[in-house]
Amino acid sequence: MTQKPGVAVVAQAVTAAEDAAPDAGPSVLHDCADAEAYVASVCFKHGPPTLVGVELEWLLHDVARPGRPVTLASLAAALGPHTPRSLDPASPARPLPAGSEITVEPGGQIEIASPPLPGLPDLVGATVSDAEVLHGLLAAHGLHPESRAADASRPPVRLLDLPRYRAMEQAFDRIGTCGRTAMCSTSAVQVCVDAGQGAEVARRWSAVHALGPVLLAAFANSPTLNGRDTGWKSARWMSWLQADEARTGPPPVADVDALDPAAAWARRVMESPVLCVRRDDGWLVPEAVTFADWVCGGLPGPPPTTADLDYHVSTLFPPVRPHGHLEVRYIDMQPGRGWALPTAVLTALLADGAVLDRAREACEPARERWVSAARRGLEDPVLATAAAAVFELAVAQLPAVGAPGWLVEDLTTMTEHRVLRGLCPADLPEGES
Repeated sequence: MTQKPGVAVVAQAVTAAEDAAPDAGPSVLHDCADAEAYVASVCFKHGPPTLVGVELEWLLHDVARPGRPVTLASLAAALGPHTPRSLDPASPARPLPAGSEITVEPGGQIEIASPPLPGLPDLVGATVSDAEVLHGLLAAHGLHPESRAADASRPPVRLLDLPRYRAMEQAFDRIGTCGRTAMCSTSAVQVCVDAGQGAEVARRWSAVHALGPVLLAAFANSPTLNGRDTGWKSARWMSWLQADEARTGPPPVADVDALDPAAAWARRVMESPVLCVRRDDGWLVPEAVTFADWVCGGLPGPPPTTADLDYHVSTLFPPVRPHGHLEVRYIDMQPGRGWALPTAVLTALLADGAVLDRAREACEPARERWVSAARRGLEDPVLATAAAAVFELAVAQLPAVGAPGWLVEDLTTMTEHRVLRGLCPADLPEGES
């Protein structure tokens, strides 16, 4: 059976683990090789690539108090029976009508995670429907989603007081202020796709990374932060990159192009710093201790378990994170229904191996231009040239993946009026798509 992209399942598992100590049941890890083998087995699930999911985050403002953070009480009142248990442990936490799960991010951003669905038409239909329901609930309580992917007017304020987010804040604060900004003042579109099977896994892994700088540039939508022009088209991505590069940065090209991406990812997981150790008597936030160090006795107390390793993986935020499926994390949130555009581009290109190879070839000169993509968007001529080819391929492929007419029209318009003119959403007036 195909491994479904566990969009909602991952969110639920992390939320449920916020205040829990590790389960005593999972296997104890005494050897780094065993730990790497475990990561490779759980993070890359092979199967026909048939399912797609999406996670959408929105920054919110209170219409009556636009310069102040939203309150958790107002969010819970708006969401009612859909309130996640991170806000109200007694909530039934019902999914939205089409199956999307709601979560709340550290700064009060609202997120929906679609169920994994068989193809673009089902995914777009369900997510458009659930987003409309969610926004209606929010509007009834004076809460409005922002059209940018970074908070242009307010400083980052963490609202959720959960052990996970306290630990993240403490770890990020050792490096600088960007971690708080990334956690509390940004929002993204995250597209989740099946990893594939056999040699196709390496091909898809390489492709979604090769497309990264191009799509980051084309959809950059966060030029301002806390009342200042940052000089970046995607201040959201700048914040994540500078929060903790070991945890958030793109992998080296050698790992992207590895014949065995699962092994390359497993090595990165083991070499990445441990963000937190969950203990009944209080969570630890170690400094400069990798998971491999922990396995080898580098922390006091018992050795880590597979549950600790699962949790460690959930604290890594690279451009693409394998969760059995591939979670593409590099795209800024878009205004209105614009979130469907990057979702459509990725789905269309990944649906056909020959088209995907042409897109990868077009992206080759731009594949390491992550910083330029976030800073300059499509003003970077190398990225602009690659984007023109990639978007024309995607538009031509949309009918083959059953894209609804409005989505074909929207992506065609974006390609003609923005991409081919070297523009991204950050170059447009706020709210304009």
